[in-house]
Amino acid sequence: MKITAQEEYGLRCIIQLARQTNGEPLMVRDIAEREGLSIAYVEKILWTLSRSGIIESVRGPKGGYRLTRPCSEISIGEVMRALGGIPSQEEICGQFTGNQETCVHHDKCDLQPVWVSITDFVHSVFDRIPLSQLLQGKLEVKMVQMTAKAPANLAG
Repeated sequence: MKITAQEEYGLRCIIQLARQTNGEPLMVRDIAEREGLSIAYVEKILWTLSRSGIIESVRGPKGGYRLTRPCSEISIGEVMRALGGIPSQEEICGQFTGNQETCVHHDKCDLQPVWVSITDFVHSVFDRIPLSQLLQGKLEVKMVQMTAKAPANLAG
């Protein structure tokens, strides 16, 4: 799994907004300064998040950006999807086509169940974590224990 800079910085920017008391807007320059990012880059990230409806801009001298809902109702998964998201199985398979337009295993791929399982798992973890839980500093992601047995030729 690869997290892009936009996703990492986007999560950090939205956490800044989530920390605002009473939904007060936060100016782009303040977010940029707190996160050590350029104003232009933060504007790009916030514009992307506002297009998704997660945040909104507030005009005026005390304007800026704010969340559209309480942070307890916004999951990391929603933010990640707005910023680019975890690649789907189709995107993963579309990247590795060899010298062909489509993968030679497109119709019957032995790896497809692996990619589907991994992307479903990552999405389910991200979707279970609301921004409010990050603010509390007590994040506990319970991992699902894999119960499949190793193939006989791999067993020690």
